[in-house]
Amino acid sequence: MDRLFYRPKDAAVVLGMSRTAVFRLIKSGELRSVKYEGYRLVPADALQEFARHLQEVA
Repeated sequence: MDRLFYRPKDAAVVLGMSRTAVFRLIKSGELRSVKYEGYRLVPADALQEFARHLQEVA
């Protein structure tokens, strides 16, 4: 089964950027995330959406 959610540090690895950059994207609303029991989680489809957005604006 594929992962449904990523912790910010894991999302950073997938996106090839720093953990700080991922938190900046989350804070700005450019990257969707959810908070569950104190954990910040990035849905896998949010990573796909963000990558598509980057390709469109490039």
